[in-house]
Amino acid sequence: MNPKKYEFLRREASAPYRSLRKFIYLAFGGSASLGGFVFMLQILAGKGNINQTLPNLGIQLAVIGLMVWLFRLEK
Repeated sequence: MNPKKYEFLRREASAPYRSLRKFIYLAFGGSASLGGFVFMLQILAGKGNINQTLPNLGIQLAVIGLMVWLFRLEK
């Protein structure tokens, strides 16, 4: 068997679907970043109810933090 192929299969067996998980972390983190940006602009513009916007911004920031933490665990 080719040594490169064997090494790839060994790494994949030890951490299955690693690349898929990293993609999901990046996609969710990007989505939360965009949402956080929108909520931040709403707060800065004074649009809408701040009592609804601040918790939503907090959720987006928490998701970003979670995705960064999970992505770093993969390394």
